[in-house]
Amino acid sequence: MVSIEFHLLYDIVVIFAIAVVVLYLCHRLKIPSIVGFLFTGILAGPYGIALVKSVEQVESIAEIGVIFLLFSIGLEFSFKSLISIKKTILLGGSIQVGFTILFTFIIARLMNMPANQAIFLGFLVSLSSTAIVLKQLGERLEMDTPNGKTALGILIYQDIIVVAMMLFTPWLAADSVALDSLWWVLLKALVLMVAVIILSLYVLPPLLYQITRTQSRELFMLSIIVICFSIAGLTYSAGLSLALGAFLAGLIIAESEYSHQALANVIPFMDTFTSLFFVSIGMLLSVQSVWSHMGTLIIFTLAILSVKGLVAGLAAVILAYPLRIAIIVGFTLCQVGEFSFILAQTGISHGLLSPELYQGFLAASIMTMMLTPLLISIAPRVAARIADWPLPERLKSGRYSWSTAIDSDIEKENHLLIVGFGLNGRNLCQAAQYAGIPYVILELNAETVRQEQEKGQPIFFGDATHETVLRHVNIERARVAVIAISDSAALRRITYTIRKLNPLIYIIVRTRLVADMQDLHDLGADMVIPEEYETSIEIFARVLDQYMVPRDEIEECICQIRRENYEMFRNVAPLDQDMKALTRSISDLEIKSIKVDQDSPIAGRTLSEVNLRKLYGTTVLAVNQGEEYHSNPGGDYIIQAGDCLIMMGKADEIRRVSRVLGSHYMSSA
Repeated sequence: MVSIEFHLLYDIVVIFAIAVVVLYLCHRLKIPSIVGFLFTGILAGPYGIALVKSVEQVESIAEIGVIFLLFSIGLEFSFKSLISIKKTILLGGSIQVGFTILFTFIIARLMNMPANQAIFLGFLVSLSSTAIVLKQLGERLEMDTPNGKTALGILIYQDIIVVAMMLFTPWLAADSVALDSLWWVLLKALVLMVAVIILSLYVLPPLLYQITRTQSRELFMLSIIVICFSIAGLTYSAGLSLALGAFLAGLIIAESEYSHQALANVIPFMDTFTSLFFVSIGMLLSVQSVWSHMGTLIIFTLAILSVKGLVAGLAAVILAYPLRIAIIVGFTLCQVGEFSFILAQTGISHGLLSPELYQGFLAASIMTMMLTPLLISIAPRVAARIADWPLPERLKSGRYSWSTAIDSDIEKENHLLIVGFGLNGRNLCQAAQYAGIPYVILELNAETVRQEQEKGQPIFFGDATHETVLRHVNIERARVAVIAISDSAALRRITYTIRKLNPLIYIIVRTRLVADMQDLHDLGADMVIPEEYETSIEIFARVLDQYMVPRDEIEECICQIRRENYEMFRNVAPLDQDMKALTRSISDLEIKSIKVDQDSPIAGRTLSEVNLRKLYGTTVLAVNQGEEYHSNPGGDYIIQAGDCLIMMGKADEIRRVSRVLGSHYMSSA
């Protein structure tokens, strides 16, 4: 007779085997891995080909994934970071979550859904996928763009508010909740928060310090897991959720200096068990139900995408961003997130979701996740098209730009226009100030604009993709424009617009991708500097300098690389003859420091008498004599015992000289 344990082991092996195949296909099709895990569950579960029998046991193990996921979220925050979240991010997150819940509630009530269920459905719809969005933004190098930062801030707010939603769900599920029971829930939450503060400040730091002193990685890892599950168990015993306890445990450790190591230890467990959680969610989806209600499902999916996209875009508009940025933010955050599935499990256990509604929500959520990569990729093009519509200029350019920023034209000429006030923009401003070059800055971060205007910087809020904004900074009379932003789509549009308004201006564009170079040149850029290869050039130049290659040859090599559009770094073709000759000439040169022993035969003789260059082919570049340093010593310099001769030559020549000096070479110079 086969044991239950064997059935469970068999089911887990089947799940991961199917997941390997599905995830590989998802990777090739550029579908998020979370969707792949959901599909794995659909295939393996009872509504698919029914390969997995121990569904309930798998779901129980998947609960561990929820605990680790919330624990890791808590680790990535801290009380200090939560307090330091900017007002605009809090405002944007509150608007997005609050209005999504409101609109979902109204629609659900029109469909005769009970009020508490309508509110809970709003909770589920309001959350977006942190995992999918951050992965897509990272792959597209858009984390530092205005739309990327806005989306990230709203996602952080959602990750925090989901804890409050879990806390509120049991109270929401009651048919008639007395006021004292609500106060009892709030009191328990308050006691927990006080306990968390005490543990984070006075108990766990010294405990973890003693554990780390043992330098035992296994002991530290087990201690972290014990802390996580103990606090989760305490919150569950108090009538609150396991997920809430795991989040609080993460917050406690996040306040210590051991948070990064704890997160590194937890991530492998989190990835494994979280994948099981999403697989278990997929097992609950009935394919037959989806096919039989396909029309309703499509309407439900479109409704979620529309409501979430419009609300997220509205939040960006209220935050004073231009319409183009708001549209991209809306496309980025219009899907349902992984925390909605966790929250849905809580809702099911409290009777807030019927099986039919849960099936519909689950199917629609998976469809929104699958569409996310496509929606994010087309968002810039759609935003550019809509921005060309005859809409109010105040809406297109951003509310802040017309209320406090560019109220009149900038009376400058022959000036430098800097688009973007990141690190490159700041450095360029300092250089312009030093050289006495007049300049104007355009930036899309309203808070940065306010702070820098108070310091006296000529900085203004505005979207440089719009002709009106560029005309306000007198682009027709500017001499140079430097575009230093991370938005690839905006780079192209700004370059084209500036060139159209001023055919004589010199345009310098910083891009992250070499693939953008040709397009930007075609659109009118005079110089395109790809960030990903300029760093390589700097490293390459320093390597050549260490090998004593003349500076003029290094500069010529760099110019050749740039003239050929970085082709040397872009393929693995063999080096040309000039580069081979250069490599051969520097490959065996060394610079070493050699100490002269007391018994050395050259001690007390001059460099001319020793004639190391003629006899051994080596050159003395400098001499360290005690605390004195003699660079490029003359032939009359008398070598003393204890001197350190810094010499250049081939490896075998250096070894021969070291034997004459009576000492082994000490170190590289």
